[in-house]
Amino acid sequence: MHIDHTVLEKLEKLSHLRIDESKKEEVIGQLSEILAYIENLNELDTDHLDASFSTLEGGTPMREDTPLRQPEISRDILSHAPRHEDDFFVVPAIIE
Repeated sequence: MHIDHTVLEKLEKLSHLRIDESKKEEVIGQLSEILAYIENLNELDTDHLDASFSTLEGGTPMREDTPLRQPEISRDILSHAPRHEDDFFVVPAIIE
């Protein structure tokens, strides 16, 4: 796909953005570079790759799910909060 002033005008209209006349050539150049990069990616043959492909043998390493607590830090942070209770920030309810 080739980016020109017509395509840029359509993009402006679709995105509800206005690009300064002085910047239009620069934006066209940047968009053209992005499309060229995407075209390079399209050349990669990924048909033989599994959708769950990973470069790590055995999948993603897991860690133990334990809370990381540093009370002295959280107390200092909470001291600046308008409202807090125990070790938590108190915020207005947004769902009834």
